[in-house]
Amino acid sequence: MAEQKLKKREEIDPKDRWAIEDLYRTDEDWQADYERLKLRIQELEGFQGKLGESADVLLCMQKICDDLNMLAEKVYVYANQRLHENTDDGTYQNLASMAQALLVQMSEASAYIEPELMALPEGTIEKFLEEKEELNIYRQYFENIMRQREHVLSKELEEMLAAVGEIAEGPKDIFSMFNNADIRFPEIIGEDGEPVEITHGRFISLLQSQNREVRKNAFQSLYGVYSKYRNTLAATYRTNVKQSVFYAKARKYSSDLEATLDGSHIPVSVYENLIGAVHEALPMMQRYVQLRKKLLGVDELHMYDLYVPMVADAESKISFEQAKEMVLEGLKPMGEEYQNLLKEGFERGWIDVYENQGKRSGAYSWGAYGTHPYVLLNYQENLNNVFTLAHEMGHALHSWYSDAYQPYIYAGYRIFVAEVASTCNEALLIHHLIETTEDRKQKAYLINYFLEQFRTTLFRQTMFAEFEKITHGLQEQGETLTADRLCEIYYGLNQEYFGSDICVDTEIEMEWARIPHFYTPFYVYQYATGFSAAIALSSRILEQGEAAVEDYKKFLKGGSSMYPLELLREAGVDMESREPVENALRVFEQYLDEMEKLMEVEK
Repeated sequence: MAEQKLKKREEIDPKDRWAIEDLYRTDEDWQADYERLKLRIQELEGFQGKLGESADVLLCMQKICDDLNMLAEKVYVYANQRLHENTDDGTYQNLASMAQALLVQMSEASAYIEPELMALPEGTIEKFLEEKEELNIYRQYFENIMRQREHVLSKELEEMLAAVGEIAEGPKDIFSMFNNADIRFPEIIGEDGEPVEITHGRFISLLQSQNREVRKNAFQSLYGVYSKYRNTLAATYRTNVKQSVFYAKARKYSSDLEATLDGSHIPVSVYENLIGAVHEALPMMQRYVQLRKKLLGVDELHMYDLYVPMVADAESKISFEQAKEMVLEGLKPMGEEYQNLLKEGFERGWIDVYENQGKRSGAYSWGAYGTHPYVLLNYQENLNNVFTLAHEMGHALHSWYSDAYQPYIYAGYRIFVAEVASTCNEALLIHHLIETTEDRKQKAYLINYFLEQFRTTLFRQTMFAEFEKITHGLQEQGETLTADRLCEIYYGLNQEYFGSDICVDTEIEMEWARIPHFYTPFYVYQYATGFSAAIALSSRILEQGEAAVEDYKKFLKGGSSMYPLELLREAGVDMESREPVENALRVFEQYLDEMEKLMEVEK
């Protein structure tokens, strides 16, 4: 059968393309705003050294800053979304490059603002807030800057730290070049008997192969290559940990964990509670491993058996029209207003649905303040893509509510809460599908899907977070993080998390060496906390109905007008306690129980 060729962009039905004209009707309109922004950037430079003169001066600067940032966002988003429609299009390659350069100019022109605000005599901003009521809209913004004041150094030292900032990015840059450009993996024989080269993109799909030999060869081949560079990779990772520890000490934090979390005003206890709660639930993780071993029917379960589905594929083709109906049905508990916004998104050009020649891969939700959100998909007619639609519309509606209820300065939400709304949508949808399907095989397939989300997001990301906590702590204590030591720590964590019913293959000791997120220290824990918060919120919505939905909307509307933990409390979830993580783990246990019963497996 001949391979179906991808359509060109212009061959895609307009109803399946996003309404990019809602940002700019023409490229000429974009060009006019680009030129306007280019001229106005210098307005910011005129305030340097003057922010402490009066409340009027400070307010004027903030208003201009907001205006220019809004304009810059619109210019940047349009250029890049047009490029993502067809990445081969030279016109939009050029526009995106122009927009990026302008953003750099904006950043340089406004770089003085926060350091200058921090350097103002104590009480100056408070005095200005009393004098000028209109300035109070920025109170939270100012408070967030000033609370970190004790960690700001003298002007000379700040300039020195800024000057070495590019050097500090060295380990991350080196790893990125090694991992994305230089490393090469061998070919193995694929499911169809033909050679297939292992790549980062293909690795997980190879581990999902029904052919166990394919899984084993992919696993051993990939980690065999990393193992050849173990000492180089250890030195790169170690240097990145050292720079993180150095900056934390320079800024007078007790640890680099505390320093990193302080950016979002998150106490270290949140990180520690996550690890503690997951540790107590490890017997459940190990029960899941036992179930996987039995359902796969293997004498020995190996690490390369963790991604293959435990139950046979029960999927059927799902059109995009059906997908929209499934998402609407699944999200009925969110109420009429939320449903109407979903319908608006589906019908009013928010979504770019299908793949075309040159289109950016993957999926995302994006947009600019003052226009509706946009969602990029490359929809394929399967269940995973239905969940992708629910996920990205969760992001989109979070952005819609934030933009509708917050001024520009607070409209963007922080990374700590970024995955909450999207995952909450997925959790509500999968609950609906599991509860309404009559087909035993389909139900088992859905539960398998959900249990895997828990394993890969809540358990695995927490294990990553624990690895970081241990290794950074050892560096702070003066221990050298050799390749052997890193492998020993990582291998030990895998044994602890997965238990005795799996053969913890020695190759897995090198997994730490291929995780890019480790070069942004203490980032990965947010996947696990965000997932936990979303599961807790979806459970609350299902149990309490409209009252819980109204609380949840307070969170959606909040943007960054409050700190992340305060916003989640508004929704009814206290991430400073272990309760949300424990609640999420109870949901995991409930579905694990159901899967065991469904598959008639004795405990």
